[in-house]
Amino acid sequence: MLEELKKRVFEQNISLVKHGLVVLTWGNVSAKDEETGLVVIKPSGVPYDTMKVEDMVVVDIEGNVIEGRYRPSSDLPTHLYLYKQYTTLGGIVHTHSTYATAFAQSGREITAYGTTHADAFYGNVPCARELTDEEIDEAYEQNTGKVIAEAISDVEAIPAMLVKNHGVFTWGSTPEKAVENAVTLEEVAKMALLTEQLNSETPRIKQHLLDKHYFRKHGKNAYYGQK
Repeated sequence: MLEELKKRVFEQNISLVKHGLVVLTWGNVSAKDEETGLVVIKPSGVPYDTMKVEDMVVVDIEGNVIEGRYRPSSDLPTHLYLYKQYTTLGGIVHTHSTYATAFAQSGREITAYGTTHADAFYGNVPCARELTDEEIDEAYEQNTGKVIAEAISDVEAIPAMLVKNHGVFTWGSTPEKAVENAVTLEEVAKMALLTEQLNSETPRIKQHLLDKHYFRKHGKNAYYGQK
């Protein structure tokens, strides 16, 4: 079932390791099948170096396991909540990548200081609020999805979110794009931290330049890359 999608999800989970975004088992990639609405996700706690394509878990949108010998990622309810809220999403990534997570643990958004940031994110990458004790006890992972959704202004313009004291979520129309956004987010987080260390009074990129860089890649008249 969904063999091609399972292969893609497996490959993108492995790519998190290749890009240095995860250590041990700290991360996961999922994808939603557009035709069936089923979701494929990494199994919980299975090491990347022994994981296989056939270990990927297929679930329905309510989280019922349709196929797979392992339990799905413990972050599955977060993924499912976001898929339900934003039907254009085809892939979601969760990591604890070092620099972006440092911002999350500090409860700080990542300020758009330059064009590298503007090429991917149309503005500052926000940090969702911390969960209340009741939200943690009641349905922790699902409520993580809820606080992310609370903080989203435009799911396509800023395809990433920090969660206070936790980590990073990114998304896209495909699992590949979601991983690309995770890679980009980590790099701009690193750049932002270094920028602030060099000059704590560095201003945010001016809006006109941010507009130019974002829309030349993502606008209706985009001209970056090949047709």
